[in-house]
Amino acid sequence: MTLSRRDTLKRLGLGAAAAVSPVLAPPQSAPPPPSAAPTPSPAETADRARRMKWWHEAKFGMFIHWGLYSVLGRHEWAMENEAIPVAEYEVLAKRFNPKPNAARDWARLAKHAGQKYMVMTTKHHEGFCLFDTKTTSYCAAKRAAGRDLVREYVEAARGEGLRVGFYYSLMDWHHPDGARCEKDEAARRRFVDYIHTHVRELMTNYGKVDVLWYDVAWPLDAEGWESRRMNEMVFSLQPDIIVNNRNKLPGDFTTPEQRIEAAEEGRAWEACMTMNGSWGYQAADDDWKTPKTIVRNLISCARDGGNYLLNIGPRPDGSVPQESVRILENVGAWTTKNAEAIHGSDRCQPRRSNYASFTRKGNTLYMHVHFWPGDTVALAGLLVPVKSARLLAGGRPVPFMQEPLRVRFTGLPAQAPDQPATTIALECEGEPRQDQLAVRREKKREQV
Repeated sequence: MTLSRRDTLKRLGLGAAAAVSPVLAPPQSAPPPPSAAPTPSPAETADRARRMKWWHEAKFGMFIHWGLYSVLGRHEWAMENEAIPVAEYEVLAKRFNPKPNAARDWARLAKHAGQKYMVMTTKHHEGFCLFDTKTTSYCAAKRAAGRDLVREYVEAARGEGLRVGFYYSLMDWHHPDGARCEKDEAARRRFVDYIHTHVRELMTNYGKVDVLWYDVAWPLDAEGWESRRMNEMVFSLQPDIIVNNRNKLPGDFTTPEQRIEAAEEGRAWEACMTMNGSWGYQAADDDWKTPKTIVRNLISCARDGGNYLLNIGPRPDGSVPQESVRILENVGAWTTKNAEAIHGSDRCQPRRSNYASFTRKGNTLYMHVHFWPGDTVALAGLLVPVKSARLLAGGRPVPFMQEPLRVRFTGLPAQAPDQPATTIALECEGEPRQDQLAVRREKKREQV
């Protein structure tokens, strides 16, 4: 399928005069707001909905940051943050020789955790390509590894029935034109051609690709990167793909990093987060999130119509740190029993509770109790009557008492029956809505 320039711009909601961001954006700056794009036509909206249907249903994905920085084990920004010279850093490629098909373990772990898609770094800021490329010998296929690590990843993900995503960093600390392209037009031309060739190779050599995840556009803006032309090429080669917003165009979805921040309704978004404080392998980083925090983050993303892209940073041999495995196995034990409340869920308006969070699917409200109060669980301000209630894990019916300003669920075990959160599914007579101010205003006061 070949798309015209006009068709491709329409897919991404762009006009010829779309605004672009400043040239000197900081490395992790926010992309331009999607308000820069005109309102898409009904046909454009329908096409985007078609391409993104699986993604909206998935809710949960695995991010993988892997590269030469894993050999150092000191964070993926070590090359820049420690000012390591290129010649010194290049030597790491002689030591980066992971075990064959390490990605199979990642894919199995992702599937067990309830993740439906994977996004792997094909080239991070360090400039080392994990794929076989004709542009440079600075790639896994032509150094110690001697093989295409992206191909192994793609085959592993597909083998577990997971969707395939490619992360690709526009910024490059290794290429000689990676910085001087900012002020030297000849360097910009060479470097942009180099980057576009990489994107073309990734879109051509691996079959169907589901997600293209650009990162850090420094030091150029959308015009300098020729981002519209780049996206035209992407859609001509992968007509079903979805593309993020980090090449300085609005794209199909926004990408809040290390925070949960919902986009305006109608705009897709995905919160990407680490399990500790590092994206790449950092041996001494022990600041791990608990399985409870991970599950609550997943619930929060699903509640507000977003996705949760949770990262692993494999060691140089491709093995996953044991703490990451432990966390994801615990999360997977929960998602296996509670998948109904996450995958395919809708935006959810109720959110007020001291010990619970919420998701929704149609008229079913899922109350995820993460701080178990005992034999009675209460929900205030629910505007729609409850017809029935059940524990999601196991299906046991839950007795309840419907009152004007609250619903009380009774006869529950003294200890939480599920960890790290127990989910009660409430079948309501209509779409569940909550008004906590009504409780404050209308609750009966006593005489003083």
